[in-house]
Amino acid sequence: MGLNVLTVGEGRPLLLLHGFTGSARSWSRQMASWSAGHRIVAPDLLGHGGSDAPADPAAYVPERQADDLAELLGLLDASPVAVVGYSMGARLALVLALSHPDMVERLVLESPSAGIADALARAQRREADECLAGDIERDGLEAFVDGWQALPLFASQAALPTATRAELRAERLGHDPRGLAASLRGAGQGAMEPLHERLPAIHVPTLILAGTLDPTGLERARTVGDGIPDARLEVISGAGHCLHLEAPDEFLRLTNDHLHISHATH
Repeated sequence: MGLNVLTVGEGRPLLLLHGFTGSARSWSRQMASWSAGHRIVAPDLLGHGGSDAPADPAAYVPERQADDLAELLGLLDASPVAVVGYSMGARLALVLALSHPDMVERLVLESPSAGIADALARAQRREADECLAGDIERDGLEAFVDGWQALPLFASQAALPTATRAELRAERLGHDPRGLAASLRGAGQGAMEPLHERLPAIHVPTLILAGTLDPTGLERARTVGDGIPDARLEVISGAGHCLHLEAPDEFLRLTNDHLHISHATH
């Protein structure tokens, strides 16, 4: 599967996995610091940015995407790797660590989820994601982005600077609608197999980050932290789901500490 990949810096490899409607550009504010001691590998995930956008949801199943990422890391001779994942990217980071444990040496999970354990709730989420996918196909990308950024999940982003919100909107609009629809159907929380019972198999140093303004995400993050042996949960006050945008200094301080980067550039 063809992935558009940004690589920068030298040193230990660091894989960056963005969230749904994001891209490698999502990490632009952190790259100056992280590339000081790492060789960054930042792909546009399948269906996003400049990467392939197949219409078949089966291509987006998290286990299959994890295999694609493992193949990419092998081609780049970039393992074992530290992984920073946000939201959907955090779920893929978990799957990668479980499916290819020898390739992952450290995890930073921003607003993660291990999926939906309850079968009925998972089916309801799958139905909701199917509706969203249909909205994209019927109404187009701009109407979808308008509705997406208006979700309560992102309400705290209204406090972001105007220029940052404009950049975020432009990033969300820079995708193939077919890819986003297929990503929802194949990699959404309603589609993925829940990981809760498998989390104890993760034995790498793990930092979990969540915000006080994202109560549902905070609960999910606590669940992930409870499942991974010796994982450390840090809760950032006054921030919501997207901590690397809403609390960039605190996010960078915590991740740099976990990644052992002492010469941070803010």
